[in-house]
Amino acid sequence: MHSYETVTLTRDVDATRIPSGDKGFIPKDTEVTITQVLGGTYTVQFIGGLARIEGKDADALGKTPEAAPAPIATPAPVGPVTKESLSAQVWTQLRTCYDPEIPVNIADLGLIYNCDLTELGVNSYKADVKMTLTAPGCGMGPVLVQDVQNKLLCLEGIDDVAVELVWDPPWNQGMMTEAAKLQLGLM
Repeated sequence: MHSYETVTLTRDVDATRIPSGDKGFIPKDTEVTITQVLGGTYTVQFIGGLARIEGKDADALGKTPEAAPAPIATPAPVGPVTKESLSAQVWTQLRTCYDPEIPVNIADLGLIYNCDLTELGVNSYKADVKMTLTAPGCGMGPVLVQDVQNKLLCLEGIDDVAVELVWDPPWNQGMMTEAAKLQLGLM
């Protein structure tokens, strides 16, 4: 069940239009309805349609702004970073990235096709991520790619991230985890 909250913006706020991905702003005193709060961002509906507002601008919604990306759920390793321990942290971090229209993280949606870690040096790795979108024409692709890059670079041991959008195989609902299907009422 969704819990929507209607608020009036206390200042002009930068926003990304959904689904086009166009950057712009929503003016002060605009009434918006918060439809989703996940992964450190807010999805809002207003007369102009849907938009995504970053957590750093939460004060415009009367909320407490996020100072940094959400921390990972697993503790950072003590001692040398291993590829195996870092891989687990990467997947945990990918589960903090959300499509602004779907209340399921991009990993459980099946949008992450592959994530390879390459050692760059001692305790230093590059993450190469291949991901897709639910629809090829989605303008939010660059926004989601940037989310993945930003969140992975927050991990101790990840010093470089390359994210490639791929379209083969095309995404379909069968790629979602059972938990995602349950959450969306598809099972």
